[in-house]
Amino acid sequence: MNANEIAKTQTSNVLLGWSKQGGLNPIVVDRAEGIYIYDTEGNRYADMSSEQVNVNAGYANKEMNEAIKAQLDKYAYVQGSWGAEPRALLAKSIIDRLPKTFGKIFFTNGGADANENAIKMARMYTGRFKVMSQYRSYHGSTFGAGNLTGEPRHFALEPAIPGFIHFRGPYSYQEKIKFASEDEECEHYVDKLREQVIFEGGDRVAAIILETVIGSNGVIIYPKNYLKGVRKICDEFGIVMICDEVMAGWYRTGKMFAYMNFDVTPDIITFAKGVNSGYIPLGGAIVKNDIAHFFDDKFLSCGLTYSGHPLACAAGVACQEFYLKNDIEAHVQKVGKHLGQVLESIKAKHKSVGDVRYIGLFGGVELVKDRKTREPLVPWGQDPQGIMGSIVKELKCRGFFTYSHENVIMVAPPLIITEEQIDEELSKLDEVLKIVDEKYVL
Repeated sequence: MNANEIAKTQTSNVLLGWSKQGGLNPIVVDRAEGIYIYDTEGNRYADMSSEQVNVNAGYANKEMNEAIKAQLDKYAYVQGSWGAEPRALLAKSIIDRLPKTFGKIFFTNGGADANENAIKMARMYTGRFKVMSQYRSYHGSTFGAGNLTGEPRHFALEPAIPGFIHFRGPYSYQEKIKFASEDEECEHYVDKLREQVIFEGGDRVAAIILETVIGSNGVIIYPKNYLKGVRKICDEFGIVMICDEVMAGWYRTGKMFAYMNFDVTPDIITFAKGVNSGYIPLGGAIVKNDIAHFFDDKFLSCGLTYSGHPLACAAGVACQEFYLKNDIEAHVQKVGKHLGQVLESIKAKHKSVGDVRYIGLFGGVELVKDRKTREPLVPWGQDPQGIMGSIVKELKCRGFFTYSHENVIMVAPPLIITEEQIDEELSKLDEVLKIVDEKYVL
């Protein structure tokens, strides 16, 4: 098929997520390499969002490609009750690099079911049923994970699952209360959470789940001691603390997992995406020893046909080796510092940029109508004029591929990006923001 036939056939037969289906006209991909995607007409697009913050190691990674091929020559699939070398090796590689408090991994197909199964295990382990998650969070779109999600994409799932409760967390830039310090803000939100736990019945709450760094909803980074405060509440009431590291994990923030930046250790870590850079769907939930051993003589009521798929795990082993061999942790810390400097310079130049937030190679640009009032460029959960979509389209026309959510543009390129590539691509963002300044800002 030619490109037009591919695009037409796809839109005629495939439902695309998070989209109105009418008028779709996808760019047809010919090949991809490094941080770049090439269409069938030879146009090049720099992937400045790592697709959906998952292609951490970039495209056409030789090590992962070869690992998948080698495993395919042996066998493509056996279910979880069989012993499979790539499954065993990947689990050991992950566990060996974590604190000794962690025991085992339950593998899943992706991030949403990682969170679903983490919640199931927390409920079984505690014997409780309530689960608390944040507003402005995203945990997946399956029914359970979608109910955990605290933004408009959960509306389609209402009425909600009984016992799923949302709470407000810190969002410093848009906070209406004026705090004297970061510590004061942190104390306020920790106290409010503790109060809500008490109102809900501390002995009824199984888990508190939160993104270690809020991802799609704006790369929101908590005050430095907030996660420690949540940890303290969980310890006080016997609640399982779950850190959703689906986006933030695998060196995205300059650490193996984002929680390592905040001097805190959760009870369960959920992951997906960067574990094998999206080459084959894979996710999982890493549980502490107490939870792992609880199921030594208790039935684990969790199961997936493709749990720990050998091909996905083979890619995962190769991906983890790639991270370690190339010291991706140090690279992200170095290049991420440069990204932060460039984003700050962009903020200083454009009245449409209210805030920039970044940690490692995880960045977001928040757009506003008015810097003084901090009014978002588009209202929460609404964009009737398609303003954000038009901005993303302008970027794409210049070869800068990313996505937006609410009023934030995502800047989260593959972890292999260089400082020179950052400069080249963010000059395109600079150019588009000039248009935004002129067209939309008061």
